[in-house]
Amino acid sequence: MKFWRQLKWRIIAGHMLVVIVGVLMLSLMSEWLILRTRPEDLKPLVDALTSANTPAAIDASTAQLIEAFYRDAVSRSLLVAAVSAILAGLLTGAFLAREILQPLNQLTTGSQRIAQGRYSERVTIPSSTELAVVATNFNQMAEALEQVELTRVALISNVMHELRTPLTGLEGYLEGLMDGLFASEPETFALMSHEVRRLSRLVDDLQALSKVEAGQISLQMTDFDLVPLVSRVVAQLKPQAVAQCLKLVENQAQPQIMACADPDRTAQILVNVIGNAIRYTPEEGCITVSVQIADNTASVRVSDDGIGIPTEALPYLFERFYRVDRSRARSSGGSGIGLTISRHLAWAMGGDLTAASDGPGQGSTFTLILPLAR
Repeated sequence: MKFWRQLKWRIIAGHMLVVIVGVLMLSLMSEWLILRTRPEDLKPLVDALTSANTPAAIDASTAQLIEAFYRDAVSRSLLVAAVSAILAGLLTGAFLAREILQPLNQLTTGSQRIAQGRYSERVTIPSSTELAVVATNFNQMAEALEQVELTRVALISNVMHELRTPLTGLEGYLEGLMDGLFASEPETFALMSHEVRRLSRLVDDLQALSKVEAGQISLQMTDFDLVPLVSRVVAQLKPQAVAQCLKLVENQAQPQIMACADPDRTAQILVNVIGNAIRYTPEEGCITVSVQIADNTASVRVSDDGIGIPTEALPYLFERFYRVDRSRARSSGGSGIGLTISRHLAWAMGGDLTAASDGPGQGSTFTLILPLAR
């Protein structure tokens, strides 16, 4: 029965059982005492009552009759009923205590182990509905903490890997200079400066990611026209696209679209998204930037006919340091966290950043969604 799985009904049933047992035993004991009493035992008292001539004698005989039968029967019945109710209460209390305390003890033990860093700890789901909800939420919390720990370990590993590349390059140049393999020429120092700038960009990206994930990023929310902002970003990146033999086309569905967001942060997101499209689109390719109103939101779609994104990679595209094409991303100097920062910025402004692709070689589409101005 579904209602029996709920702890409150079990507690109510336990109390009702104690009452029912007490009343039942009182009734049975009274009936048994009545049947057990023999008429000849009461005959002297009845005769004394019928032969009494004075009110005092009648009252005395009546009291003796009540004392001999009714009070004795009632007291015995109450005693047996009380003992039976106590036993029923002890049994139901022990059952309910086991039902409640066993899951709570597991939760206590599990929480202590999680506090010690054992995030793989899980508890058994009890049969009662209320405790099952608590245990399920506990397991979900433990799973989330385990995932956070795995992400933290992966983040440390990725940061170490990203830092090692420029540091290894700097170390090689320094050793070459000390051993006389490289001449102290401007070209050598330029290469070293490139690695330093690469390292500095990574540190800046990590600092920005830390702030945006912690919600410490400063936003200047205001109502602004999204169309000229997109035009300005497209004009800013068009020379880069032309240098790589790409077409960068702007498609405006409406002359004016008022959005409520931070204009500078919006431009930062678009620069990163359009820059990625330029980076991963082969020569003679085309990148289209569309601005429109959809589902009562302002949206900017950046579509390209580049290398595309595998279906299995889409869920991880916005994770830290994730790269679809690792070798090309590293050669181009990307840190692998630009999309992560961009999505968190979009979330902070009340919008979103999504990605879609039909697969490798089919291009991809990134959509920035922002709330409309009121």
